[in-house]
Amino acid sequence: MFTGLVEDKGTILEIHRGADSARIRIATTLSSQLEIGDSISVNGVCLTAVELEPGSFSADVMVQTLKVTSLSSISVGDPVNLELAARADGRLGGHIVQGHVDGIGKVVAIEAEEKWTKMVVSVPKNLTKYIVNQGSITLDGVSLTVGEIDDAISAVTVWLIPETLTKTNLSSRKIDDAINIEVDILAKYVERLINKNSEGRS
Repeated sequence: MFTGLVEDKGTILEIHRGADSARIRIATTLSSQLEIGDSISVNGVCLTAVELEPGSFSADVMVQTLKVTSLSSISVGDPVNLELAARADGRLGGHIVQGHVDGIGKVVAIEAEEKWTKMVVSVPKNLTKYIVNQGSITLDGVSLTVGEIDDAISAVTVWLIPETLTKTNLSSRKIDDAINIEVDILAKYVERLINKNSEGRS
């Protein structure tokens, strides 16, 4: 489990693509805190460290993960948001993030202001029901508060403060860039409970 509070902005050093998977090596200051087999969030995707080197780690990305996340389009030199798995004795500063991407969105608008940057991201229509104004959403592994949800165009608006832009790769996002989306798991649990209760009454 993660919290959506990015701990380091890493850099893709190598990508080795195979027929059904890819191995990526990422430079990060977090490598000294990792052990083989540890989970780490990479742009919101939960991956497992399989190799460690001073200042970097490697992880395998399976074909299914490549199909359903924006990791399929990463390149050497790209910045990526990194977060170690949450500790049970730590503070939950963001919200509950699983590292299981629900869909891929697309940046459709960016407006920079003096004290914040407005970003609008298109969302797959099947995910909008899980998003509410002032609720939580994870974009590329970053826990954010929903500013607005526009169901008519299936788009969510978030406001990014300078601290978020400095510490994450959202500062380098451009119009039409793909972005990983994970909706709040609590909303999915509620839907499941309501559906099961409805089935029981029918």
